[in-house]
Amino acid sequence: MLIVMKRSAGETDMRGVKQYLVERDFDFHQSTGANRTIIGVIGETQTIDRQELRSLPGVLEVFKIPEEE
Repeated sequence: MLIVMKRSAGETDMRGVKQYLVERDFDFHQSTGANRTIIGVIGETQTIDRQELRSLPGVLEVFKIPEEE
């Protein structure tokens, strides 16, 4: 799963998203570019409520990575 943060997302927003993930036992990797920050979520992400995650401050979009067959 990939979480794309808004350009305007601040450190408080980032901490909120990370805390959400940690509380649900997920690991993540942050990639910070010139215009966007993307958080890659590691684990069995089918248990994450994407709508709830999308509603967190600073989150622009949440993408589910398709599973291989």
